[in-house]
Amino acid sequence: MNTFTSVRFAIFIFILVPVFPAFAEVNKIDSNFDGVIDQWHYMASNNAIQKIEFDKNNDGVIDQRDVYENNQSPVRAELDRNRDGKMDQFQYYSKDGKLVGVEKDTHFSGRRDMKEYYGDNQKLAKVEWDKNGDGNVDQIQYFGADEKLARVEYDSNYSGFVNRWENFSENGELASAAFDTNTDKKADQWQYFKAPNALEKVLYDTDHDGKVDRWEIYGPDGAIKQIQLDRNHDGKVDWIRDK
Repeated sequence: MNTFTSVRFAIFIFILVPVFPAFAEVNKIDSNFDGVIDQWHYMASNNAIQKIEFDKNNDGVIDQRDVYENNQSPVRAELDRNRDGKMDQFQYYSKDGKLVGVEKDTHFSGRRDMKEYYGDNQKLAKVEWDKNGDGNVDQIQYFGADEKLARVEYDSNYSGFVNRWENFSENGELASAAFDTNTDKKADQWQYFKAPNALEKVLYDTDHDGKVDRWEIYGPDGAIKQIQLDRNHDGKVDWIRDK
């Protein structure tokens, strides 16, 4: 049987077989014995849990929903963190119960603007942000094995392309930053820090040929101490000014 025939057969069966209720029964539970129902367990005909809904603050509104989809543990959890009746955090799990990712509506605006990604070790690996709410990622944070921030990429002008890169030291301090100042999708300015907010040097590719041709060296007081230039763009410094 070829693929097309299989598809037609599947559609034919779908049309003829009657649709049964998704849940065979619902078990209502007062989990803390205070006289108020606060959990609803939706069961399939084989007695497998399909989902559990929770009213954790007893206000009559569901504020958490665990979805099982015939799995032994939840594959998705939905939470209403601000108790406004709308789910604003969605957690996704693998079949063996490991956290895979989280989506959040951080402003409770009805839009999910942040996504977290977790590695096999259950540690945070990456976070994506949609800062302006246009549906596109404009900031990405990368984390090391110890969940410390290692690198951040920005689309600061919301063009759809990264135009700033930041790297952090092991103690979480900004170590360097690179910028694309002419929107050609390539870095043309690099800043290096010896301490938070203390510049050590700044490098420039002023003609955007992919080679550094200007160096600015900073002193402990934050002022420029020396400027170096490669005026003929041959890769060698040929002009130095001490300040």
